[in-house]
Amino acid sequence: MPATPADASDTPDPLRLIAMLRDGDLDAAIEAGLMRFDASGSMSDDSDAIATIVSAQRQLQEAWEARERHRARAARLQRIASERAAKRTQPASTTSTKPSLPAAAASALARALAKASDGGKA
Repeated sequence: MPATPADASDTPDPLRLIAMLRDGDLDAAIEAGLMRFDASGSMSDDSDAIATIVSAQRQLQEAWEARERHRARAARLQRIASERAAKRTQPASTTSTKPSLPAAAASALARALAKASDGGKA
């Protein structure tokens, strides 16, 4: 099937991309289709221009991947910090609870304490 004019307009113009990259306008190059440009399907004979575009694509992709790794690390560190803060704010009674005495032992202790407070007179 022959390429239609709509298909041709979807293909980024390598000369335009090179001009934008040389001017340092990376945002415009991205908008113009820098990452959609396929060097293998290019009809351009300028191998230096193609190499420049491919290099820019690689650098941009590496930067995006690094940004994602940074975001994931920041989210992981935030989650860890939140978990630690939650552990620190738990009431002390829930972190180290002493087992309560059985009823018989508690009443025996109460009697002993009462007897001790009376000075042993009972």
